[in-house]
Amino acid sequence: MSDFKLKAGALALSAALLTPVAAHAAVEGPSGMDFYDIPSINTNQNGDLIWYRDASVNLGAGAALAKAYNVMYRSTDSLGAENAVTGTVLISSNEWTGAGERPTLSYAVGTHGLDQSCAPSMQLQAGSDYEIRNIRAALEKGYAVLVTDYQGYTTGATPTYLAGESQAHAALDIFRAASQIPRAGIDAEAPAAVWGFSQGGQTAAWVGQIADDYAPDLDLVGVASGGTPADFPVVADYLNGSTGASFLLGGIIGLSEQYPDDIPVDQLASANGKAAIADYKNKCTFEFLFDYMNQSLSSYTVGNKDLDELLMVPSIGQRINEQNLGGAGADVPVLLYHGTADEFIPIEQSVELKKDYCRRFDKVTYDVYPSEHIVTLFQAAPTVLTWLDERFAGQNPRNSCYSFAADPVSNANPGGGDFIVTLDEWNLDAELHLATLNQTVELPEDTSITADANITDETLVGDLYVPDFDTELNILVNLDVALSVEPVGQIEATNRLSRDGILAINGSTQANVLINAAGFGWLKLPFNCKTIEPANFDLNWEGPIADFGAGGIVFEGETEFSELECGWMTALFNSLVAGPGQEYNFRLVPPAPERL
Repeated sequence: MSDFKLKAGALALSAALLTPVAAHAAVEGPSGMDFYDIPSINTNQNGDLIWYRDASVNLGAGAALAKAYNVMYRSTDSLGAENAVTGTVLISSNEWTGAGERPTLSYAVGTHGLDQSCAPSMQLQAGSDYEIRNIRAALEKGYAVLVTDYQGYTTGATPTYLAGESQAHAALDIFRAASQIPRAGIDAEAPAAVWGFSQGGQTAAWVGQIADDYAPDLDLVGVASGGTPADFPVVADYLNGSTGASFLLGGIIGLSEQYPDDIPVDQLASANGKAAIADYKNKCTFEFLFDYMNQSLSSYTVGNKDLDELLMVPSIGQRINEQNLGGAGADVPVLLYHGTADEFIPIEQSVELKKDYCRRFDKVTYDVYPSEHIVTLFQAAPTVLTWLDERFAGQNPRNSCYSFAADPVSNANPGGGDFIVTLDEWNLDAELHLATLNQTVELPEDTSITADANITDETLVGDLYVPDFDTELNILVNLDVALSVEPVGQIEATNRLSRDGILAINGSTQANVLINAAGFGWLKLPFNCKTIEPANFDLNWEGPIADFGAGGIVFEGETEFSELECGWMTALFNSLVAGPGQEYNFRLVPPAPERL
């Protein structure tokens, strides 16, 4: 599309949006990509529906979805200029069992990428959106779920990525737009909430700060904001030259789109920088994440100006600091949550945001997760949804403002090298099914795995820990049996994260099985049985990265127990325990969060 056509289209939209009309009627939009071409349709209020259509979305089998729509609606950018934004409206097939009208949740997505194909509405249609699991979980609750694309995913535009107010406007205006879809059953006066993580956490927190002024008629009952970039200079410094360097580059591109005069990227970027920007605009999250990892901003600027030098330019520093959160806030309950091992957004600046909010109102809940960025996104979902249920029910939130707990500090792996995700004592919910006895043995609750998953060189190395435990087995009679599972060597595996966000783990670990004693209660006879050769447990799994932090990843299969050495009981125990067909099921989940 030519610059002339883009400018003409923008002028037509601006004129149309500014033209008042007596009443607004919903219009059904076109099929295909024509839906994303902005029409000349009159609207007179933020959130007015420009047009809509039935949507086909792929949330996976069993999703609680009754109906889906694509919408285009009027909103405003961070400077107050009118714009058009697209999004998706999802109606749950589950009945709302609470009081009053079905609540409405604006789900603010995190970083998706700047290419039009990265738009949440398009990825939901394709079934490739990496946040589908959280969206499905919200639909299970019976909510109507609204997913804005944010500004810039219309045809020919570039998203204003990380422009906080623009994102918040889009997340608020979709409430009104959804209520105007004919027969969708969304009540504009129903209780509403916003939930987001990372870029979405920034969006949600901005909603909490501006909702009273921007959307005073909205019945906003809660804001859930996780992994939140609250102090932009601090976050930018943390990202620069580190694992998440691509997000800094994307932020410069997005903010320069919103503030072209104040952040003149065409003048600031070197030839290498302009090439990187052009490339970046054609990629989605799991493509550019690895392509620009550990790159310093200075490698893209004229004269190799570094981040500190750029922030000293008054217009740039002003616009970057304008994205900071805090200093304001509506008196609406806020849930903030963060991972201590977050390698993209440091937890300390999130704690400072909590303190700022607590100085202004006392409806702040703060949760800490022992996980890195992507894991926390999905691990936190059940807790967030419980918190939202409580807000929709009108309950008072748990208050973290008067907690005496020490401030959490980052234990993230240092940036600048390989992208390593540390699994620190992750819980292993494990069981073994003994073939001959046809009985299942559950390993103790403290069973865990500690490992480093190196995403860069695609390796995973770690250790299995299984404490000694007692179980009951029927060996002619019910006996109390003292068992041990003794790891042999380390867990060794490959891990591959595809550019579609699909994680594949392939590896194995070995362990000996020991029957230490058997008897009744405290009266046990020692046997000291041990397998002659360790059993091999294949650890093979493939699925969306969401499973890594949500319901856990499951390794299952069959193994063989070698013969045991048991002294005078060798023949009996070998007949009962040794042999092929021993089934195992290991579910690996991150540790529980802390509550402050």
